[in-house]
Formats: sequence, C-alpha cells, structure tokens
Amino acid sequence: MKRTLILILFTASVARGQDLSDSVTQYFDFWVGKWEATWDEGDGKTGKGINHITKTLDDKVIQENFQILEGQSKGFRGTSISVYQARFKKWKQAWADNQGGYYDFTGKFEGDKRIFQTGVFDTKDGKKFTQRMVFYNITSDAMTWDWESSNDGGETWTLNWRIRYSRIE
Repeated sequence: MKRTLILILFTASVARGQDLSDSVTQYFDFWVGKWEATWDEGDGKTGKGINHITKTLDDKVIQENFQILEGQSKGFRGTSISVYQARFKKWKQAWADNQGGYYDFTGKFEGDKRIFQTGVFDTKDGKKFTQRMVFYNITSDAMTWDWESSNDGGETWTLNWRIRYSRIE
C-alpha cells in the first residue's frame, strides 16, 4: 500500500511538472503573427516597421523578422530565434541585425510581463550594464514592447525605445 501511494504521488508530481513545462513552452506564443510596429521619434514624427513572427522547427522555435520601413532608421532589419530549453528550464533568444548587432537574452516573467534580458556586464567605469526587452499590455491584437537599459545591474531601468504593436495577421 505504501509503495502504491508513493508511486501515485510521484506520478502526480511528474504530471503536474509536465503541465507546467507545456505552459512555459507557450509563454511567447502571443507574439506569433504579423505585426505593424510604430514608435515616437520626436518632433511629432512616427517611425514605422513590420515584425513577422513564426514558429518553426517542429513548432519548437519562434523566429522573428523585423524591418523598419519609415523613419530615422529606415532599412534596419533584424532577426531572432527564441526557444524554451527544457533541460535548463529557461527561455533563450539570440538576436542579430544588419548593422552587426548581436544579443543573447534569457527570458523571465514578472506578472503579465514577458521579458528577455542580457547578462550583466561590468563596464570600464565600474557600472553593471544590462539591457532587456519587456512585452506588456498584451492582448490578442496589440501589445507594447520596451527596450530598456540599466547601469546598476537591473535595480533601475531607463527606457530607450517603446514600440506599439498592432496585429496585421
């Protein structure tokens, strides 16, 4: 009887863990689709772009293709791949762009916010520098995305860029 109870409890805990893992693997599915992106460039001007996000590689990888169509940085393009690494229980993202930019992010969650953040790096002047992308106000047809940086290891954040996303498809 005791062995049966232990087996039942073990099986139940594994099943709960699997359910959690399944939901965690879908934490960024809201992003999949085609989006119009707009942001304030100052002086009453608006930047515009498009971001097309798909699932690939047996639906295990989220692939992003971003392009600025209008504004100060017209012609900027970038791509990322995001994947949930079950072995480490972490989301990872790699970003590269046509200006030579490359970032390596780890995903985390704060309430309803979905976040990808770089590691913390020591600067020459002794600061602890990190950057992050924050997705929030997420609905089926819209969301807000902020690019932020911190010079104190993430204790405080400075907004660098805010994009309003509207779903096209």
